[in-house]
Amino acid sequence: MRKSEGRTIGLFFKVSPEEMELIEKKMAQAGTQNKRAYLRKMAVDGYIVHLDMESVKELCKLLRSISANTNQIARRCNETRNLYAEDVEDLKKGYAAAQAGLLGLLRKFASL
Repeated sequence: MRKSEGRTIGLFFKVSPEEMELIEKKMAQAGTQNKRAYLRKMAVDGYIVHLDMESVKELCKLLRSISANTNQIARRCNETRNLYAEDVEDLKKGYAAAQAGLLGLLRKFASL
């Protein structure tokens, strides 16, 4: 039995052009084009959460960069037996940027 076969009750209603525009905007924000699924989900659950993961992707890029820099510095330290102040400063800047990015991300989640 398909899931839709259990749905035997039709709901029909009209909306104004302004309401339709608002529904379409909210559907776009939710990342969906299926109006029936969107309206059903909103009627049953009352909300749809769509997370913008761009900040997370940027933070992951930054962390990969810091990891690569750390590995390069460790390799150079093993080869030369020297740790340069410039390398330490680069790491500090990278960690500060990662911390700022993470705090910004946490603030976004806290405001949801």
